[in-house]
Amino acid sequence: QVQLVESGGGLVQAGGSLRLSCAASGSIFSIANLGWYRQAPGQQREFVASITRGGSTNYADAVKGRFTISRDNAKNTVYLQMNSLKPEDTAVYLCAAGPGRFNSWGQGTQVTISL
Repeated sequence: QVQLVESGGGLVQAGGSLRLSCAASGSIFSIANLGWYRQAPGQQREFVASITRGGSTNYADAVKGRFTISRDNAKNTVYLQMNSLKPEDTAVYLCAAGPGRFNSWGQGTQVTISL
């Protein structure tokens, strides 16, 4: 079992930046892939970005060029640097982990972008 705790959310103006962090604990040896998803009110959860243990990354089209995912394997932490934020980025951001497919989820951190 893997426990994930997100931090770094908040309220920023459009065009601003935030950096989210997610610390993993527990059966961390099982973590090959780490990722971020988001869920806005009344909408389905959507993929944002992922990173493998070796550092290969994948991004949703909506965030390409603005968000950067990274990980520190020594600290068992994954980060999401979010730049040029837009009001449509407003959502709860959830960290995910898994040996292949994601099977562990954090509670989420709220990100709100104002005009």
